[in-house]
Amino acid sequence: MDKFQHLVILSGGLDSSTILAKVIDENDGKGVNAIHFYYGQRHQREKQAAKKIAEFYKIPLHHLDLSNIFSSVKGNALTDIDEVEIPEGHYTDPSMRLTVVPFRNLVFISSGAAFAASVGASTLYIGVHAGDHAIYPDCRPEFIQAARKVLKLGHYDAISLKTPFLNDTKTGIVKVGIRLGVPYELTWTCYQGESLPCGKCGACAERSEAFSENGAVDPL
Repeated sequence: MDKFQHLVILSGGLDSSTILAKVIDENDGKGVNAIHFYYGQRHQREKQAAKKIAEFYKIPLHHLDLSNIFSSVKGNALTDIDEVEIPEGHYTDPSMRLTVVPFRNLVFISSGAAFAASVGASTLYIGVHAGDHAIYPDCRPEFIQAARKVLKLGHYDAISLKTPFLNDTKTGIVKVGIRLGVPYELTWTCYQGESLPCGKCGACAERSEAFSENGAVDPL
């Protein structure tokens, strides 16, 4: 495997795709790879989107199957698909707690860091943002700060954890993405995996709001 410096966790969604575009722009497209995690989520639309985004930017995309880790995690709408339905409403509604997969970002960050270390990469990027803070504990600044310390201590060569949008809203992210020409028509945000976004889940509501507040139309 060729050596590279920057590894972007790419879900195939709006946030991580914008981060990928930003990292590529800042590094003239050099030394950037992406990694996608399958963790037993209810559909494969994210994986398909990640593949299309990576192909668009002509960068290597690595896949890591974490489904065994989360196979016994119950009580959330993303992995316990037979028992828990996707809640509808705004992204900050208390009902959205049903979409919290316990310690998902901790597993993503540690797995991404392990992969980065194994290939000599020094920087790991994840797309957490301010809109996540209300509902998702492992997206909050306190958690990210602790994770950064762990990545500095957990291996011979420290991995730098970057969160470019930690204090930005989804609206701010879309603003950056529009400037960079991110192909949002290739991304997938909806918690459902149908042919079109449901328009009712929290992820859809926040995405629609972000485009509207930028005076733009969501291409999906």
